[in-house]
Amino acid sequence: MKSEKVRNLTADELVSQERDLSDQLFKLKFQLNMGQTESLKKIRGLRRDIARVKTIARERELAATGATEKK
Repeated sequence: MKSEKVRNLTADELVSQERDLSDQLFKLKFQLNMGQTESLKKIRGLRRDIARVKTIARERELAATGATEKK
């Protein structure tokens, strides 16, 4: 997932996207531990996507608090 696509999401969509990605990551880790899959690239990609979503959410949070502090 590209960061441009994530930046176009609303706050509620970001939360939903983070939850979905976390669920996918959990399922893949579970499959990996059970020996059903060896998709380390997918796990790495999901972790990066979760980090992107969290980073953009935090940027928006800081921008909102920064705007209120300047007033």
